[in-house]
Amino acid sequence: MNDPYSVLGVSPNASDDEVKKAYRELARKYHPDNYQNNPLADLAEEKMKAINEAYEAIQKQREGGGGYSTYTQPGGQYRQTTGTGAYAQVRMLINAGSLDQAQALLDAQSDRGGEWYFLCGAVAYRRGWLDEALRNYQIACQMDPGNMEYRQALMMMQTGGHTYRPHQYGGGSGPDLCTILMCIDCCTPGGCFGC
Repeated sequence: MNDPYSVLGVSPNASDDEVKKAYRELARKYHPDNYQNNPLADLAEEKMKAINEAYEAIQKQREGGGGYSTYTQPGGQYRQTTGTGAYAQVRMLINAGSLDQAQALLDAQSDRGGEWYFLCGAVAYRRGWLDEALRNYQIACQMDPGNMEYRQALMMMQTGGHTYRPHQYGGGSGPDLCTILMCIDCCTPGGCFGC
């Protein structure tokens, strides 16, 4: 699912009233009754479905009644994020690639426990700041040594960092550019790098 806040065109920091207002405006615009006997009816129906799903997802997330599968841990298992609050929003922002927004939301939090450090580590990891990611994962594990997600992140970082993918983005898990270049170098006579 796309980031539900993006679908509705609101910020994750938007109030419940702002979310509801955005939902109503979009629902009014794309309601199927507006597109009867129109060649765009199918497109409007798809858009309306996405709008409804996004609104329901935000409502569940804010009410704490449902989880969000935003992270794919190594091995392909989803971690369910439940509850209301900023940390669930931070996970969605990281998943959407909105790292500046995620970090700003983290910086605004006064509760800086294991989850805060873990998410700061995830943001740092996505930015390629592996030393900072490692430090944050270490602190998260010290604060909550029983959390398997934190421990797995730390273990992977300690074994080189490049094998750890705290979340899948864009649905792909293919090799990175360095791996591709190494393969090309090994497969071509003389190699690309002249070795």
